[in-house]
Amino acid sequence: MTLDDENEQIRQRREKLEALRRRGIDPFGGRYPVTHWARGLADRLGNAVDEELKGFGAVSLAGRLVALRHHGKTCFAHLMDQTGRIQLYARADALGDEYARFVDLDTGDFIGVTGEMFRTRTGELTVAVKAFTFLAKSLRPLPEKWHGLKDVETRYRQRYVDLVVNTETRAIFQLRARLIGGIRKFLDARGFLEVETPMMQPIPGGAIARPFKTHHNALDMELYLRIAPELYLKRLVVGGLERVYEINRNFRNEGVSTQHNPEFTTLEFYQAYADYTDLMELTEALFTELAQSLLGTHALQWGEHAISLTPPWRRLGFFEGISQALGMTVTPATDAAAVARAAAGKGLTPHGGAPWELWKDVFETLVEPTLVQPTFVIDFPIELSPLAKRKRDNAALVDRFELFVGRRELANAYSELNDPIDQLARFREQAQLLERGDEEAHWLDEDYVRALEQGMPPAAGEGIGIDRLLMLFANQPSIREVILFPLLRPEGGRAPDEGGTER
Repeated sequence: MTLDDENEQIRQRREKLEALRRRGIDPFGGRYPVTHWARGLADRLGNAVDEELKGFGAVSLAGRLVALRHHGKTCFAHLMDQTGRIQLYARADALGDEYARFVDLDTGDFIGVTGEMFRTRTGELTVAVKAFTFLAKSLRPLPEKWHGLKDVETRYRQRYVDLVVNTETRAIFQLRARLIGGIRKFLDARGFLEVETPMMQPIPGGAIARPFKTHHNALDMELYLRIAPELYLKRLVVGGLERVYEINRNFRNEGVSTQHNPEFTTLEFYQAYADYTDLMELTEALFTELAQSLLGTHALQWGEHAISLTPPWRRLGFFEGISQALGMTVTPATDAAAVARAAAGKGLTPHGGAPWELWKDVFETLVEPTLVQPTFVIDFPIELSPLAKRKRDNAALVDRFELFVGRRELANAYSELNDPIDQLARFREQAQLLERGDEEAHWLDEDYVRALEQGMPPAAGEGIGIDRLLMLFANQPSIREVILFPLLRPEGGRAPDEGGTER
């Protein structure tokens, strides 16, 4: 369809709108008493015989017309509501003068219909229309092939059209709702309390990331959109709420890619009297229960890979992974120059800086791409974990894991640091990084230290990326496929790099 064709169709639809008004019909009408949904009728009457259909009685449905084809005095159409589609059958001898108005409808229009159920010769469940009500006029045509909108950028910018014409898109977001509901059910059953914490914070904390900044006029103070709810949730543990969780929106002022959106959704939860090993078992149970309830299997397809969520999952030490990737033994005490030479031999150009920056580069570049099956990467260096508890047998490492599935990090967890003296010292180290220009370093939060001084029980906490988890369950390669309205450049500007190089 050319732009001229679309403009002509819009002109014709506006003329029809005015014709409706001249007949006294509101083109953007009001309520309609719906008695049934498309999927409900299909589920209930899918195997019904003719006698059962005749005795079912009248039904009333409402939705959008997505197909319309008429042959003289008969017309077939498809009506779509939030549950699916159902076929309509209209006849001139049944509708009388209203038949001409029915066939004059456009795809995209909303109508309400009342009729009785029957099955066509081809066996399709159908509503024989006895009456219809005009509910809303569509002034723009659906894509010419309404069953498929293929342009990726248009799908993201006009998600409202994407949802109408692509059943796969609707299925993804229906799965998203069920996924979040399943998470709540799982945690509620284990005694966790769902809470809400501030999205605007005077100090951005709980993660290493660059925040978005805003200004509160009445209080004349700078505020930051949260990068994580962690420090507020742990304040609640201090206050005696020993198992808490939040399904939250976080904001990080960073690049966009197939793996990252600046606004994203996570699950974050904390459990007193537990450590990170307890959360590994809990995470295995959560993922397998979700997969079974939502997909009916622990075996998932991710791209070309078959992934098994059946526990137990692999445990891989952070430095063990680096050692395997470089073909040499690497520990926190290994000479950084030797590690850099080995990395260069693998094609990695180190960025320089502190040893922990080198370890991070090696791990992200050489280890992460190998982690297809579920893997808990454990025992991180303390420099990468300012809020985690030190290992008792190795003060250079912390009790932490990151979960990787399908080469993506899906979760991050650790035994929580509850020593206020140690925490203050680490905050001060991070503050020095801030002073040297590291915009992602952790800020010093004096009130959080004060909360720890009140006493926090031993605890473990975890964050799980819900968007990425849905990418796994829905077998989607881009995060934009699982976020209803992903952040995009202004229309007409260069599109974000699908390869992720803007991250």
